[in-house]
Amino acid sequence: MGTISMKRKSEPRQVRSTTRAESLREAIEDKIATGAFPPGMHLDESELAQKFGVSRTPLREALIQLSSMGILLVRPRRGAVVADVSPHRLLEMFELMAELEAMCARLAVRRMSGADQEELLKAHRACEAACLAGDPDDYYHKNERFHHAIYAAAHNGFLVEQALMLQRRLRPYRRLQLRVRNRMATSFNEHTGIVEALQQGNADLAAERVREHILVQGERFADLLSTLASLRAQAAEKSGSEQALAPATS
Repeated sequence: MGTISMKRKSEPRQVRSTTRAESLREAIEDKIATGAFPPGMHLDESELAQKFGVSRTPLREALIQLSSMGILLVRPRRGAVVADVSPHRLLEMFELMAELEAMCARLAVRRMSGADQEELLKAHRACEAACLAGDPDDYYHKNERFHHAIYAAAHNGFLVEQALMLQRRLRPYRRLQLRVRNRMATSFNEHTGIVEALQQGNADLAAERVREHILVQGERFADLLSTLASLRAQAAEKSGSEQALAPATS
């Protein structure tokens, strides 16, 4: 009985630690997605712990999670660095994301339940409200809910796992896209076309519209690269300023 009692006492602590690490991971993810932590930036554990008011243990767990997702690079004795993806690699990732989501849409046409349709329409209306409010950050979160509704409607657990994994890896870049002029309104209009195709039961059309919605080509890709270059320049300028202000040591 003593052993069981000790186990019960330790479980809430473990749950709290896990929850705190997940919250930290999402907070750091958001900083990366909004450009506050741009590609190539070094993340100092001491500074992060102080910034978020946490101990090193949940922070390190959060960094490990982000590293496993490919969002951070963690090297021994060098700490964590925000991953910097080459343009070619980024394009490849968006191509795969487009195909995964197109497959979700195709399966959703065949398998979507009444509850799935209701969730999709709720998510679509939420996107509309954020779009009309002109709030790209709120739209981003509502946009994720919209896409997740399509994933869920596919009713293929493994496909959903793969889509979510890559979607998380692309979060910073998908969020940056919404800051390009008129992209939010264009995105919502594309959502409307996707919803119509799903409701019509047209699997080919739904898959094609989702694919086109995700792919970054031509001007859209150039805009994304331009935004990334601007963020890198800002990070380099900030880093240079901080080094210039740092006291000299002997």
